[in-house]
Amino acid sequence: MRVYLEQQAARALTPTGGFLRGFAYSLNPYTGCAFGDAGGCPFCYVRALPVAHLRQSQGRAWGAWVIAKSNLPELLERELVALERSGKLADATIFMSSATDPYQGYERRMLITRCALEAFVRHPPRRLVIQTRSPLIERDIDMIARLGDRAIASITVETDDDTVRRSITPTSPSVGRRLTTMRRLRAAGIFTQMAISPMLPNHPPRFADLAAEAVDRVIVDTYFDGDGANGRRSRALGIGELYERLGYADWFKPGAERDLLTAMRARLGDDRVLFSRAGFTAV
Repeated sequence: MRVYLEQQAARALTPTGGFLRGFAYSLNPYTGCAFGDAGGCPFCYVRALPVAHLRQSQGRAWGAWVIAKSNLPELLERELVALERSGKLADATIFMSSATDPYQGYERRMLITRCALEAFVRHPPRRLVIQTRSPLIERDIDMIARLGDRAIASITVETDDDTVRRSITPTSPSVGRRLTTMRRLRAAGIFTQMAISPMLPNHPPRFADLAAEAVDRVIVDTYFDGDGANGRRSRALGIGELYERLGYADWFKPGAERDLLTAMRARLGDDRVLFSRAGFTAV
């Protein structure tokens, strides 16, 4: 049983570092994530952070609870106005979200992400990247389109194979549904990228064909390049053992992404296919 809570946040925009140090700020409308069953997506690094351990000590597994930052829209409005007055907003780059999904189910009721977008339309930064795996983003196509070329809609699609998806992230939206979402975003004139992050087992030529007709840009990331610890964090989460059990062991090793990168670049061109941190921060 999932638990949904609300709390007051201390701030909306958080200065970034590490993997996202190319951005000025991150914005997380929620704490926790209800994609996946109890335990969440097995590769999610946030599961190992202190906030997840705190809730686990209270008997709530990662993936079974979400906290909405109910005052975030008001905080964000004030912070954007302050950046605007200081002259810093025009150069600000913001990543939404780095430690949650801004379009998980609770958003249907809370509308925090929607309200944040309304604030960004009133006070636009240089670039806003909206990272999600949820088709719920379609609800806000009208608002995202108003940001014009300041917005990038980045949709996570880790594989082209629904058998793989069901094996590893069974309660996430299907590959086909996410592809439909990307096509709709792109048709609305929104710059749309496919975040293959982390890359799961796939069929490179087929994956490249699907990407070519659905998105403007592709970013490929791996457990070893994207977890911030050369794969140690992913190994600590048990990904190696999971892949062994599923028969995917050959996919959990450095360099497994080469065939996909080759296929993507042959189909889309080098300028539309980026890699890992350099790709995510190419804003």
